[in-house]
Amino acid sequence: MCTPTIRGGSRFFLALSLLWLLLTSAGASAETITYRWVDPSTGGTVISDMPPPPGARNVSRSTTSASSSEERPLPYAVRQASEKFPVVLYTTERCGTGCQDARELLRQRDVPFTEKILRSEEEFADLSRLLASEAAFPSVSVGRQHLRGFDAPSWNSLLDAAGYPARGNRPAAARSP
Repeated sequence: MCTPTIRGGSRFFLALSLLWLLLTSAGASAETITYRWVDPSTGGTVISDMPPPPGARNVSRSTTSASSSEERPLPYAVRQASEKFPVVLYTTERCGTGCQDARELLRQRDVPFTEKILRSEEEFADLSRLLASEAAFPSVSVGRQHLRGFDAPSWNSLLDAAGYPARGNRPAAARSP
C-alpha cells in the first residue's frame, strides 16, 4: 500500500489554496448595498450594486448582510409586521445625526427597512405630498402611516402599533450592520 506524500510544489499549492479559502470566507460576512432607481433615459426600473447616475429618479438604497450559517431568519412577529407594514426611511445625503439616530433605532429593533435617499426637488415634492406637509428628514413610512422628522417616542409608538417587537430578538452576530 502506497501513502501519498506532499512534495514542495504541492505544499505551496495547498498553502495557497488554504489562504484563498480563508480570504473568501472572511468576505462572506460583508454587507451588500443595493440601489434601485428609475432610469431617466428609458423610464425602466434598475436594480444594481452600483450607485445610480446623476438624474436618476426614485432612488432607494438597501443594505443587507451576506447570508452566513449563523444568520437566523427574522422572528415570526417581525416577518408578519414587515409584510403588512413595510418600513421606508426617507433621508438625504446630508441628513446628519437625525438620520443616524433613525437608522440605529430601526436596527436596534431589528426592523427590516428600505432607505430612500432623496436627491431631487421632484422627489422632495413627492415626499411632501405623501406626508401632506413639508418634507423633513428623516421621515418614515410604516405601511400607510407616515411621520416627518425623527422623534424616538413617536417612531417607537408607530412601530409598536404595526406589531414590530420593542427590541430585536436575534443575536447581535445575526443583525445587519
